[in-house]
Amino acid sequence: MPPRSPLPARHGLSAAWLRTPDRDRSRTDEWLTMGAWLADRLPEHVDVAGMLAAQRFVDQDGRPVLADEPFRHHRFVWFHRDLRDEPEVTSPIHVVHRDERLVVVDKPPFLSSIPRGRHVRQSVVVRLRAELGLPDLSPLHRLDRVTSGLLMLATEPRWRGPYQSLFERRAVHKTYWALAPLREDLVLPVVVRNHIRKERGAWQAEVVPGAPVNAETCIELESEREGHGVYRLTPATGRTHQLRLHLHGLGIPIVDDPLYPVVRDVDVDDFSRPLQLLAGRIAFADPVDGSAREFRSVRRLPLSS
Repeated sequence: MPPRSPLPARHGLSAAWLRTPDRDRSRTDEWLTMGAWLADRLPEHVDVAGMLAAQRFVDQDGRPVLADEPFRHHRFVWFHRDLRDEPEVTSPIHVVHRDERLVVVDKPPFLSSIPRGRHVRQSVVVRLRAELGLPDLSPLHRLDRVTSGLLMLATEPRWRGPYQSLFERRAVHKTYWALAPLREDLVLPVVVRNHIRKERGAWQAEVVPGAPVNAETCIELESEREGHGVYRLTPATGRTHQLRLHLHGLGIPIVDDPLYPVVRDVDVDDFSRPLQLLAGRIAFADPVDGSAREFRSVRRLPLSS
């Protein structure tokens, strides 16, 4: 782990860091200067020369790293990345609950849980760190960017362990609701149990026949609305795309799902058709004080853009 960053957070996001490699006496150095190492280490689209000229790279003492200074082994370098102009997700983040340990929010669709890839400022963590004045706020679990509903976050690092252990032990009871087609021949409720695998870089997850069960969901039809069913989903596990894949497997894919049954060509900044999946209820016994906790979403299906 690196030493403490000499740069303050910006836009609610901590500075990025790199470390030069340890000395390898079996070969000569590949880089003569720190500028050459940074140019080799960072992607081509990063304007390393411009950032060096603007003194945007600093060492652990906060001293600017210069382009022509000699390369040194085992040296930490910090910097802030350039961020793209992200279209704002204008739907509000409803704060359902806040205390000294926990923040529970009702996430709108199209807002990432964490800063990642092309979505940095438009993420729950970055926006709420600034809005709530909690620089160490961090998520205890995740929701897909296109999924709406309840997300739990720890206010400080010391609370992450106790609450994350709940998810690891499957001691958090979650209920989702989804809007999907009706099938007259489908007998409900039904428990879907299978093995889900998602390869790194693949858009869709897949069911692996005959493999040990690692995904389980109870699916019930709660009501009918405008020719569709409102389904209550109670997952016993939390595999990637589990609920979306289980409903698709029953022949009732969730309305406006951009991945199932087929991957739709949707621009990453198109907010017009939200996935009709809502993380609507979460309940657990608090690991710190033992109290019964239950939170519910303020949103209802169908979700609007």
